[in-house]
Amino acid sequence: MGILKKKQTDGTVAVEPAPSKKRLRKLIIAVIVLVLLGGGLLAFGGSGKGQERQAAEYTTETVTRQDITTELSYSGTLEPADSYIVTGLVAGEILTADFEEGDTVKKDDVLYTIDSSDAGNSLERAENAVAQAQRSYDQLLDSLDDLSIRANTAGQVVELAVEVGDDVTMGQTIATLRDSAAMTIELPFPADEAALFTIGQSAQVTVDGSFETVYGTVTAISASDTVLTGNRIVRNVEISVSNPGAITNTTTATATVGTSACAQNGTFEYAAEKTVTAKASGEVSSVPVKEGDMVSKDQVLVVLSSDSLDDQIQNAADQVEDAKLSLDSQQDSLDNYTISSPIDGTIVDKTYKQGDNAEAGKQLCTIFDLSYLTFTMNIDELDISQVAVGQKVIITADAVEGQSFEGTVTKVSINGTTSGGVTAYPVTVRIDNTDGLLPGMNVDGSIVVSEKKDVIAVPVEAVERGNQILVQTGETTGSAGDKAVGEDGIPAGFEYVEVTLGQTNGEYIEVTEGLSDGDVIAYIQPTFEVSSLMDEMYGAPMGTETVVVEAEPMPAGGGGPGGGGMPAGGGGGF
Repeated sequence: MGILKKKQTDGTVAVEPAPSKKRLRKLIIAVIVLVLLGGGLLAFGGSGKGQERQAAEYTTETVTRQDITTELSYSGTLEPADSYIVTGLVAGEILTADFEEGDTVKKDDVLYTIDSSDAGNSLERAENAVAQAQRSYDQLLDSLDDLSIRANTAGQVVELAVEVGDDVTMGQTIATLRDSAAMTIELPFPADEAALFTIGQSAQVTVDGSFETVYGTVTAISASDTVLTGNRIVRNVEISVSNPGAITNTTTATATVGTSACAQNGTFEYAAEKTVTAKASGEVSSVPVKEGDMVSKDQVLVVLSSDSLDDQIQNAADQVEDAKLSLDSQQDSLDNYTISSPIDGTIVDKTYKQGDNAEAGKQLCTIFDLSYLTFTMNIDELDISQVAVGQKVIITADAVEGQSFEGTVTKVSINGTTSGGVTAYPVTVRIDNTDGLLPGMNVDGSIVVSEKKDVIAVPVEAVERGNQILVQTGETTGSAGDKAVGEDGIPAGFEYVEVTLGQTNGEYIEVTEGLSDGDVIAYIQPTFEVSSLMDEMYGAPMGTETVVVEAEPMPAGGGGPGGGGMPAGGGGGF
C-alpha cells in the first residue's frame, strides 16, 4: 500500500510506504471524498436539470498513448558492498604502516608489521622443545624395538637360554647361534712365501686322520711375522672352506697354497658362532624358534613385553604432541605480528601509524569494498508481494541533485520486523554504477513493479462510476468549459461511453477497450482541499506532499450515468 506522492517527469507516480497513521489518514481522505462526491456537500447534486453542471467548468483532453509505470518508493541508507574493521591481536611497536586513508588495497596486502622480537625468541624455544621431545620419543621407540630380540648372524640355534614367562634383564644371554656351513682355519706359512699370497687365492686343505682333501680360498694374510720353534719365521694365513658335514671345531688339518706348504697344522673354527644378548628388560612373551632351527640374520628369536616401557612411550608421545601444539601457537602468534588486508577495498579510516604502540584488541583501520553499494528498503507487508529479486530500482539522493541511479533487487528477506502493528520486510538493493554516491548517504528508491508501454490512458478523474467517460461524439462550439450543458447535465456534443480499464499509476489509468487514440474526452477537475483537515487531526505526515482531494459535482438527476462521479475502482487513484 502507499499514498500518491507526486507525478514524475516520465509520467509515473511514486508510491511511498504506509505506516499505520498514513493508512488511517488515507482511509479518512477516501471517506471524505465519498461523502463529497456522493452526498452533494458542494450543492451540485439532487435536481436542477443541469444548473449545477452549468456552474462547473469541464476540462477537455485528447486521448494519447503513453507509458504506465507503477512504483513502490522507500528510503534507505547506502552501505558498502563489504566492510572490515582490522583489529590487532597482539601489542607492540608498529614498525611499518605503508598506507593512507583513501588508498586502495588488495586482499593479503600487508598493512602493518609489529615488532615481533619477543615472539621470535618464544618460537625458537618452542622449536627446541619439540626437537627434544621427539628425541626422547624416538629413543623409547628404539627400546620398544629392543623387546624383539633378533639373530645377530645367520646360522643354527644351538642354545636357547630362556622360555616364555622368564624375566629378562638387559645384557642377559638369550641364545647361541652357529654357522657351521662354513669353516675357517688359520695356518702358519713361511713368511717370505706368504708375503706373495693374495686374498681369494685357492688353497688345498687336508683333514688330519681321514686325509680328506677340501678346497678353500685365502681370506686373510697376517701383515706381521711370527717366529716358531727352530727359528722358523712364518705368517699366519686364514683359509675358508665349505663344510662337507664332518668338520667340527675340534678337527685339525694342514694346507698348501700353490707350491707352498704350511709349517704346522691348525684347528678349524666355525665361520660364525655368536651369543645373542637382551638390549632391554622385560618378560618373555613368546619364543618363535627352538634349538636346532636354522635362522637368518635379524630373524626374531624371543619377544619381550614391558608395561612400564609402554607407559613411557605413551607419555613421550603426549609430550611430543604438546610441544607441537605449543609451537603451532607460537607460530600463529608470530603470524599475528604481520597484519594483512582481509578484502579488496579502500582504506576509510586509519587509527594507528608507524611508530605507534598498538594495543591488542584495538581497531587499527577500516576497509570498505566500494566495488558496488547496497541499501535496504523496509517494504510494507501490503507491498512485499509485488517485490521480487531482479526488479529494477530507480534511486535518487539529495546529495547528488539532478541525477538518478539504477539498482537491482538482490534479496527479499522473509524475516519481517513488526512495529506499531505494521510488519516490514527488508529488501536489499545493489547499485553498480555509484559515481557520486558514498556510503552513509540517504537515498530514495523506487521499485518498478509493473510497466505498460504505449497504451491508451486517461486521467483517473475522467473515469466516473460504472467505468463511464465523457467522450465527444458530435459537433461542439468553443471549449467544453464555454459550452452550457444540456438538461442531461453534460456538455453538448459529448456522451458517456462505457470503457474497460487496465493498470493505473494513481494519476493515469489504462483504457483497454472503449476509446481510441485521438478521442476527445471531458471531465471536471476536483478542487476541494482536505489536507488541512488531516493535519489538524493527525499532523502533517513526514516526507510526503500535501494530498489534495478534488470533488467533482454529480451529473444532473442524482449522479448521471456514473451515479456520483466516482472513477472506476473506487476513486481517482486513492
